[in-house]
Amino acid sequence: MNIMETNITTIFTSTITSETIEETTTDIAQNVVEVMGNEVSHVSRIFSHMFNPFKNALPSILVALLFALIGMFLIKWIMKIIGHGINRLNMDKIAAGFFRSLIKIILYMILVVIVLSILNFPMDSIVAVIASAGVAISLAIKDSLSNLAGGFILLFAKPIKQGDTIQIDGEIGKVESIDILYTKIVTPDNAVVFLPNGKTSTAKIINYTDKDTRRVDLQFGISYESEIDKARAVIMRVVQENDLILDNPEPTVVVSNHNDSAVELLTRVWVPSDEYWTVYYKLYEDVKMAFDKNNISIPYPHMDVHVDNSI
Repeated sequence: MNIMETNITTIFTSTITSETIEETTTDIAQNVVEVMGNEVSHVSRIFSHMFNPFKNALPSILVALLFALIGMFLIKWIMKIIGHGINRLNMDKIAAGFFRSLIKIILYMILVVIVLSILNFPMDSIVAVIASAGVAISLAIKDSLSNLAGGFILLFAKPIKQGDTIQIDGEIGKVESIDILYTKIVTPDNAVVFLPNGKTSTAKIINYTDKDTRRVDLQFGISYESEIDKARAVIMRVVQENDLILDNPEPTVVVSNHNDSAVELLTRVWVPSDEYWTVYYKLYEDVKMAFDKNNISIPYPHMDVHVDNSI
């Protein structure tokens, strides 16, 4: 009897334990599924909130991108038309390059503003940002803005142009280019000098090649014992033999000064501007050789020492 009761009790307990475990396992599984479902839903809502703005803005972004591509194509096309127009106007190469760069910058700025407006950026904000940036940049690069304004003055007033030989701030050289901020000149010894446009536009500029011709002034000294007319004739003969010297205006040789030891003969001849220095050095050499052949002395400072032997 005891054995049977024990077995029945064991079987009953085992049944209850199995059923309880099964129910517990089922409840846990349901809870896990429910929690996972809630978490997945929560994560889905988060990602949905994150991507909704992009989803809503996608049409505007595509339109803005398309407009940007079309705008860049139109800018290239407009720049080609402007380039052909400038070439027909025979505008100076320096001015043409300056205006091309400036127009290109302005067109791209307009394109950026239009693209931002398509993306629904408030226009007031865009204008405010541009204005603020302009003020900040202008304060930071005020010297560069002065050079930029100087570049405009040089291009419109045209005191110099590409290929001109100029003297400015003690520098002599040939103008190679006028950029937005600097004027580039090349000196006779092939050194490159960059002059700020701001200073260049306000400085004294001597342009040696703006005119087609220039006058060469030379001084030749002869002794007081030499004949002035003979010396003048010798100089004129040398001048006439030089093919680079122009007949009109007519060359002249005049007495310009009576120095302590010499009579100064001022010689003035006209030459093409590009041949100025060639004629200048050649005349000094040829006149010296002609004076030697004709026994015309060129005085130089000297001192006579007299010794008194009576003491």
